[in-house]
Amino acid sequence: MDFTLLADRPAAIPLIARWYFDEWGERSRGSTVATICANLETYLNRMAIPLLVLAVDHDDILGVASLKYREMDIYPDREHWLGGVYVPTLHRGRRVGSRVVENVVARARRLNVSTLHLQTERLDGGMYGRLGWKESARVTYRGREVLVMEQTLLQSIPDGAHTQ
Repeated sequence: MDFTLLADRPAAIPLIARWYFDEWGERSRGSTVATICANLETYLNRMAIPLLVLAVDHDDILGVASLKYREMDIYPDREHWLGGVYVPTLHRGRRVGSRVVENVVARARRLNVSTLHLQTERLDGGMYGRLGWKESARVTYRGREVLVMEQTLLQSIPDGAHTQ
């Protein structure tokens, strides 16, 4: 399994938009495959947020995840989010989701993101808990109970501390 960016495979946008619509489309009023495609166009970045990572095996896309800004409007102070984690049924159970999430986290570190957030309907944390994410809140958001989790990526240096 390899990883690439949507910016390097923009022809994948219609497929990913279909996955997202089929999985989450009914939750967003007015959402269509076309509107999701248009939104994904903003993810065609390599070294800037937002970006979308694809787990691939030759020509097959095994799964995706994104690094984006402010996913939940109730948390305007939480800037960086992992989102859009999706693995088609055919590829589930092979650590595709875990590995694409780990890849996004590594990219976030390289972009100097200090804390990364996510939301999941898996109230036990599921895969994210196993990957070291910590619960920060349980809320009802847009009519669904979700677990909000976070991971600290860069440690701040206390005032007065020196590095060598």
